[in-house]
Amino acid sequence: MSIIVKKVTSGPFDENGYLVFNQGDLSGIFIDPGYDAALYTRLAEDAGVKPSAIINTHAHLDHIGAVHDLQEYYQIPFYLHKEEEPIVSQFTENSALFGVRLGSEPKVTNWIKDEEKIKFGIITIELLFTPGHTPGGTCFIIDEHTFVGDTLFMGSVGRVDLPGGSWTILEQSLIKIMNTVPHTNIIHSGHGQETTLAEEIKNNPFLIPLCDRVNSLQ
Repeated sequence: MSIIVKKVTSGPFDENGYLVFNQGDLSGIFIDPGYDAALYTRLAEDAGVKPSAIINTHAHLDHIGAVHDLQEYYQIPFYLHKEEEPIVSQFTENSALFGVRLGSEPKVTNWIKDEEKIKFGIITIELLFTPGHTPGGTCFIIDEHTFVGDTLFMGSVGRVDLPGGSWTILEQSLIKIMNTVPHTNIIHSGHGQETTLAEEIKNNPFLIPLCDRVNSLQ
């Protein structure tokens, strides 16, 4: 199986959303489509992909702004962790609070659970529950790719000063990531550039102090 990842960086927060598909049968999914659904539909059409679902790492407004329109356009389900329900339900209020209008509030059709696996066609997603940035933050492992949302960035980690955030919990999630995700996997974050755990363990000032609590560096 050959997984292709296409990134869209858009909106006032420069959020990264993704189209992920299999080159063999052109089945695909959207991950964290944050702003301007037309960018995602154009990307899918150019690649000849018919997306079958939307799945999000978390529900902050800059990550879900395009979900509603993509749901309507493709008539596809939206997957989100159950613990994100309080976050997604505040979409309209948070949009007003930050003074932005990113889209309409999406409707979650499928609540996902900790550590399960989900199949979309021949694409299998291994879920890794990683709260801390938000209560239901979840990473997605797809072959040699890992989508971490705002849990981890190149050189940094997600903020914990918003409602539902906790450094103590995020710290445990970062340790879980280092213990679970292959260190050579490509890390796709919600903002910024791609990286690997191998690089972050060497250079990320938030991960370096946690290394003595990692079972084995892969």
